Amino acid sequence: MGFVAVARVTSDRWVCCAVRDDINFGLKEGGELRVKTTICSEVRERGKAVVICDVETDRMFRDHPTPKLYGFRSYISAPITLSDGTIWGTLCAIDPAPRELDRPEIVSTFQLFGELIAAQLELHQRFALSQASLGLSEKRRFSTEERLKITQADLLDERRTAELREQFIGVLGHDLRNPLASIDAGMRVLLRSQDSARAPEIISMIQKSVMRMAGLVDNIMDFARGRLGGGLTIKPDARQPLAPVIEQVISEIRLAWPDHEIETRINIAEPVKCDRSKIGQLFSNLLGNAISYGDKDKPIQVSATTSEGSFVLAVTNHGPPISDKAMQNLFKPYMRGERPSQHGLGLGLYIASEIARAHGGTLQATSTGDRATFEFKMPLQA
Repeated sequence: MGFVAVARVTSDRWVCCAVRDDINFGLKEGGELRVKTTICSEVRERGKAVVICDVETDRMFRDHPTPKLYGFRSYISAPITLSDGTIWGTLCAIDPAPRELDRPEIVSTFQLFGELIAAQLELHQRFALSQASLGLSEKRRFSTEERLKITQADLLDERRTAELREQFIGVLGHDLRNPLASIDAGMRVLLRSQDSARAPEIISMIQKSVMRMAGLVDNIMDFARGRLGGGLTIKPDARQPLAPVIEQVISEIRLAWPDHEIETRINIAEPVKCDRSKIGQLFSNLLGNAISYGDKDKPIQVSATTSEGSFVLAVTNHGPPISDKAMQNLFKPYMRGERPSQHGLGLGLYIASEIARAHGGTLQATSTGDRATFEFKMPLQA
């Protein structure tokens, strides 16, 4: 996008706080636009992102005065929402040419940047307040040791945010770029020779890349929300059956990795009060882990059952035993397996464990001989 800005948006002002301008739009930091002439005012009012790939073909915005006023055809804006629900402003971008912006990975990435900016703003606010508390008047209330603890806590928050920011940039720079490159290369081959005998193989590769990207985006967004927003949130519901979610994940994995055999035993006879999408993500992470580290010549075994007031989901794969050192760090963030060829954030098992905890359940791993089993267990009425 040719122009990107972080804007402080209120009911009567639009102020540019940070900007990158590659199209000579002419707006500098501190510059203002009339808020009613911007689409950001609508983003603020609705509290939702707005995405326009091409104004000329967009039913909602093709007659909107803003694109003509500022000379853009593509637009994306996400609200910067503080933890108390207040919308501080927006992260917005425009370009004079049409852009394919409505892809899920792009929208999710843009929204996550908005969340990171909100977290950084609140972190600075807390830091400023704590620094003020160390002023002369507060010295009478706090001992030297207490003031040191406050400062150390603030520094720890800063360090955590910096680590998350670096990790997120790493995802964009490497982990998402690689599958995108694979998709691009595969599509080029298909376009050149649509009747190629390699088409099924190429399509399978594209499906794997798309699934990997979707998993990365889901995990990094949940990680950011969990770390910066006070914990992972779920929406439990027992009205819809859980079995179709488990079966859908298995179907997607089988389609993407047809060389891996998956044996299943699904017997969910009772309603499970859970967040179905999160349980699907947990299961997808466990099954993806089994694909990555298991012996592809031996079947992966999946069981999902309800009994004695609990729902139990287990994934077993064959392969080298998990070392004691790896077992100790298995569910910590940024930890990956001991194979140097493995890619990814090292967040899959951590996010799975957080989802388990949010449901009042447990996620445990056992490794004996050539078998490793990950078992998730939760009460039916979490």
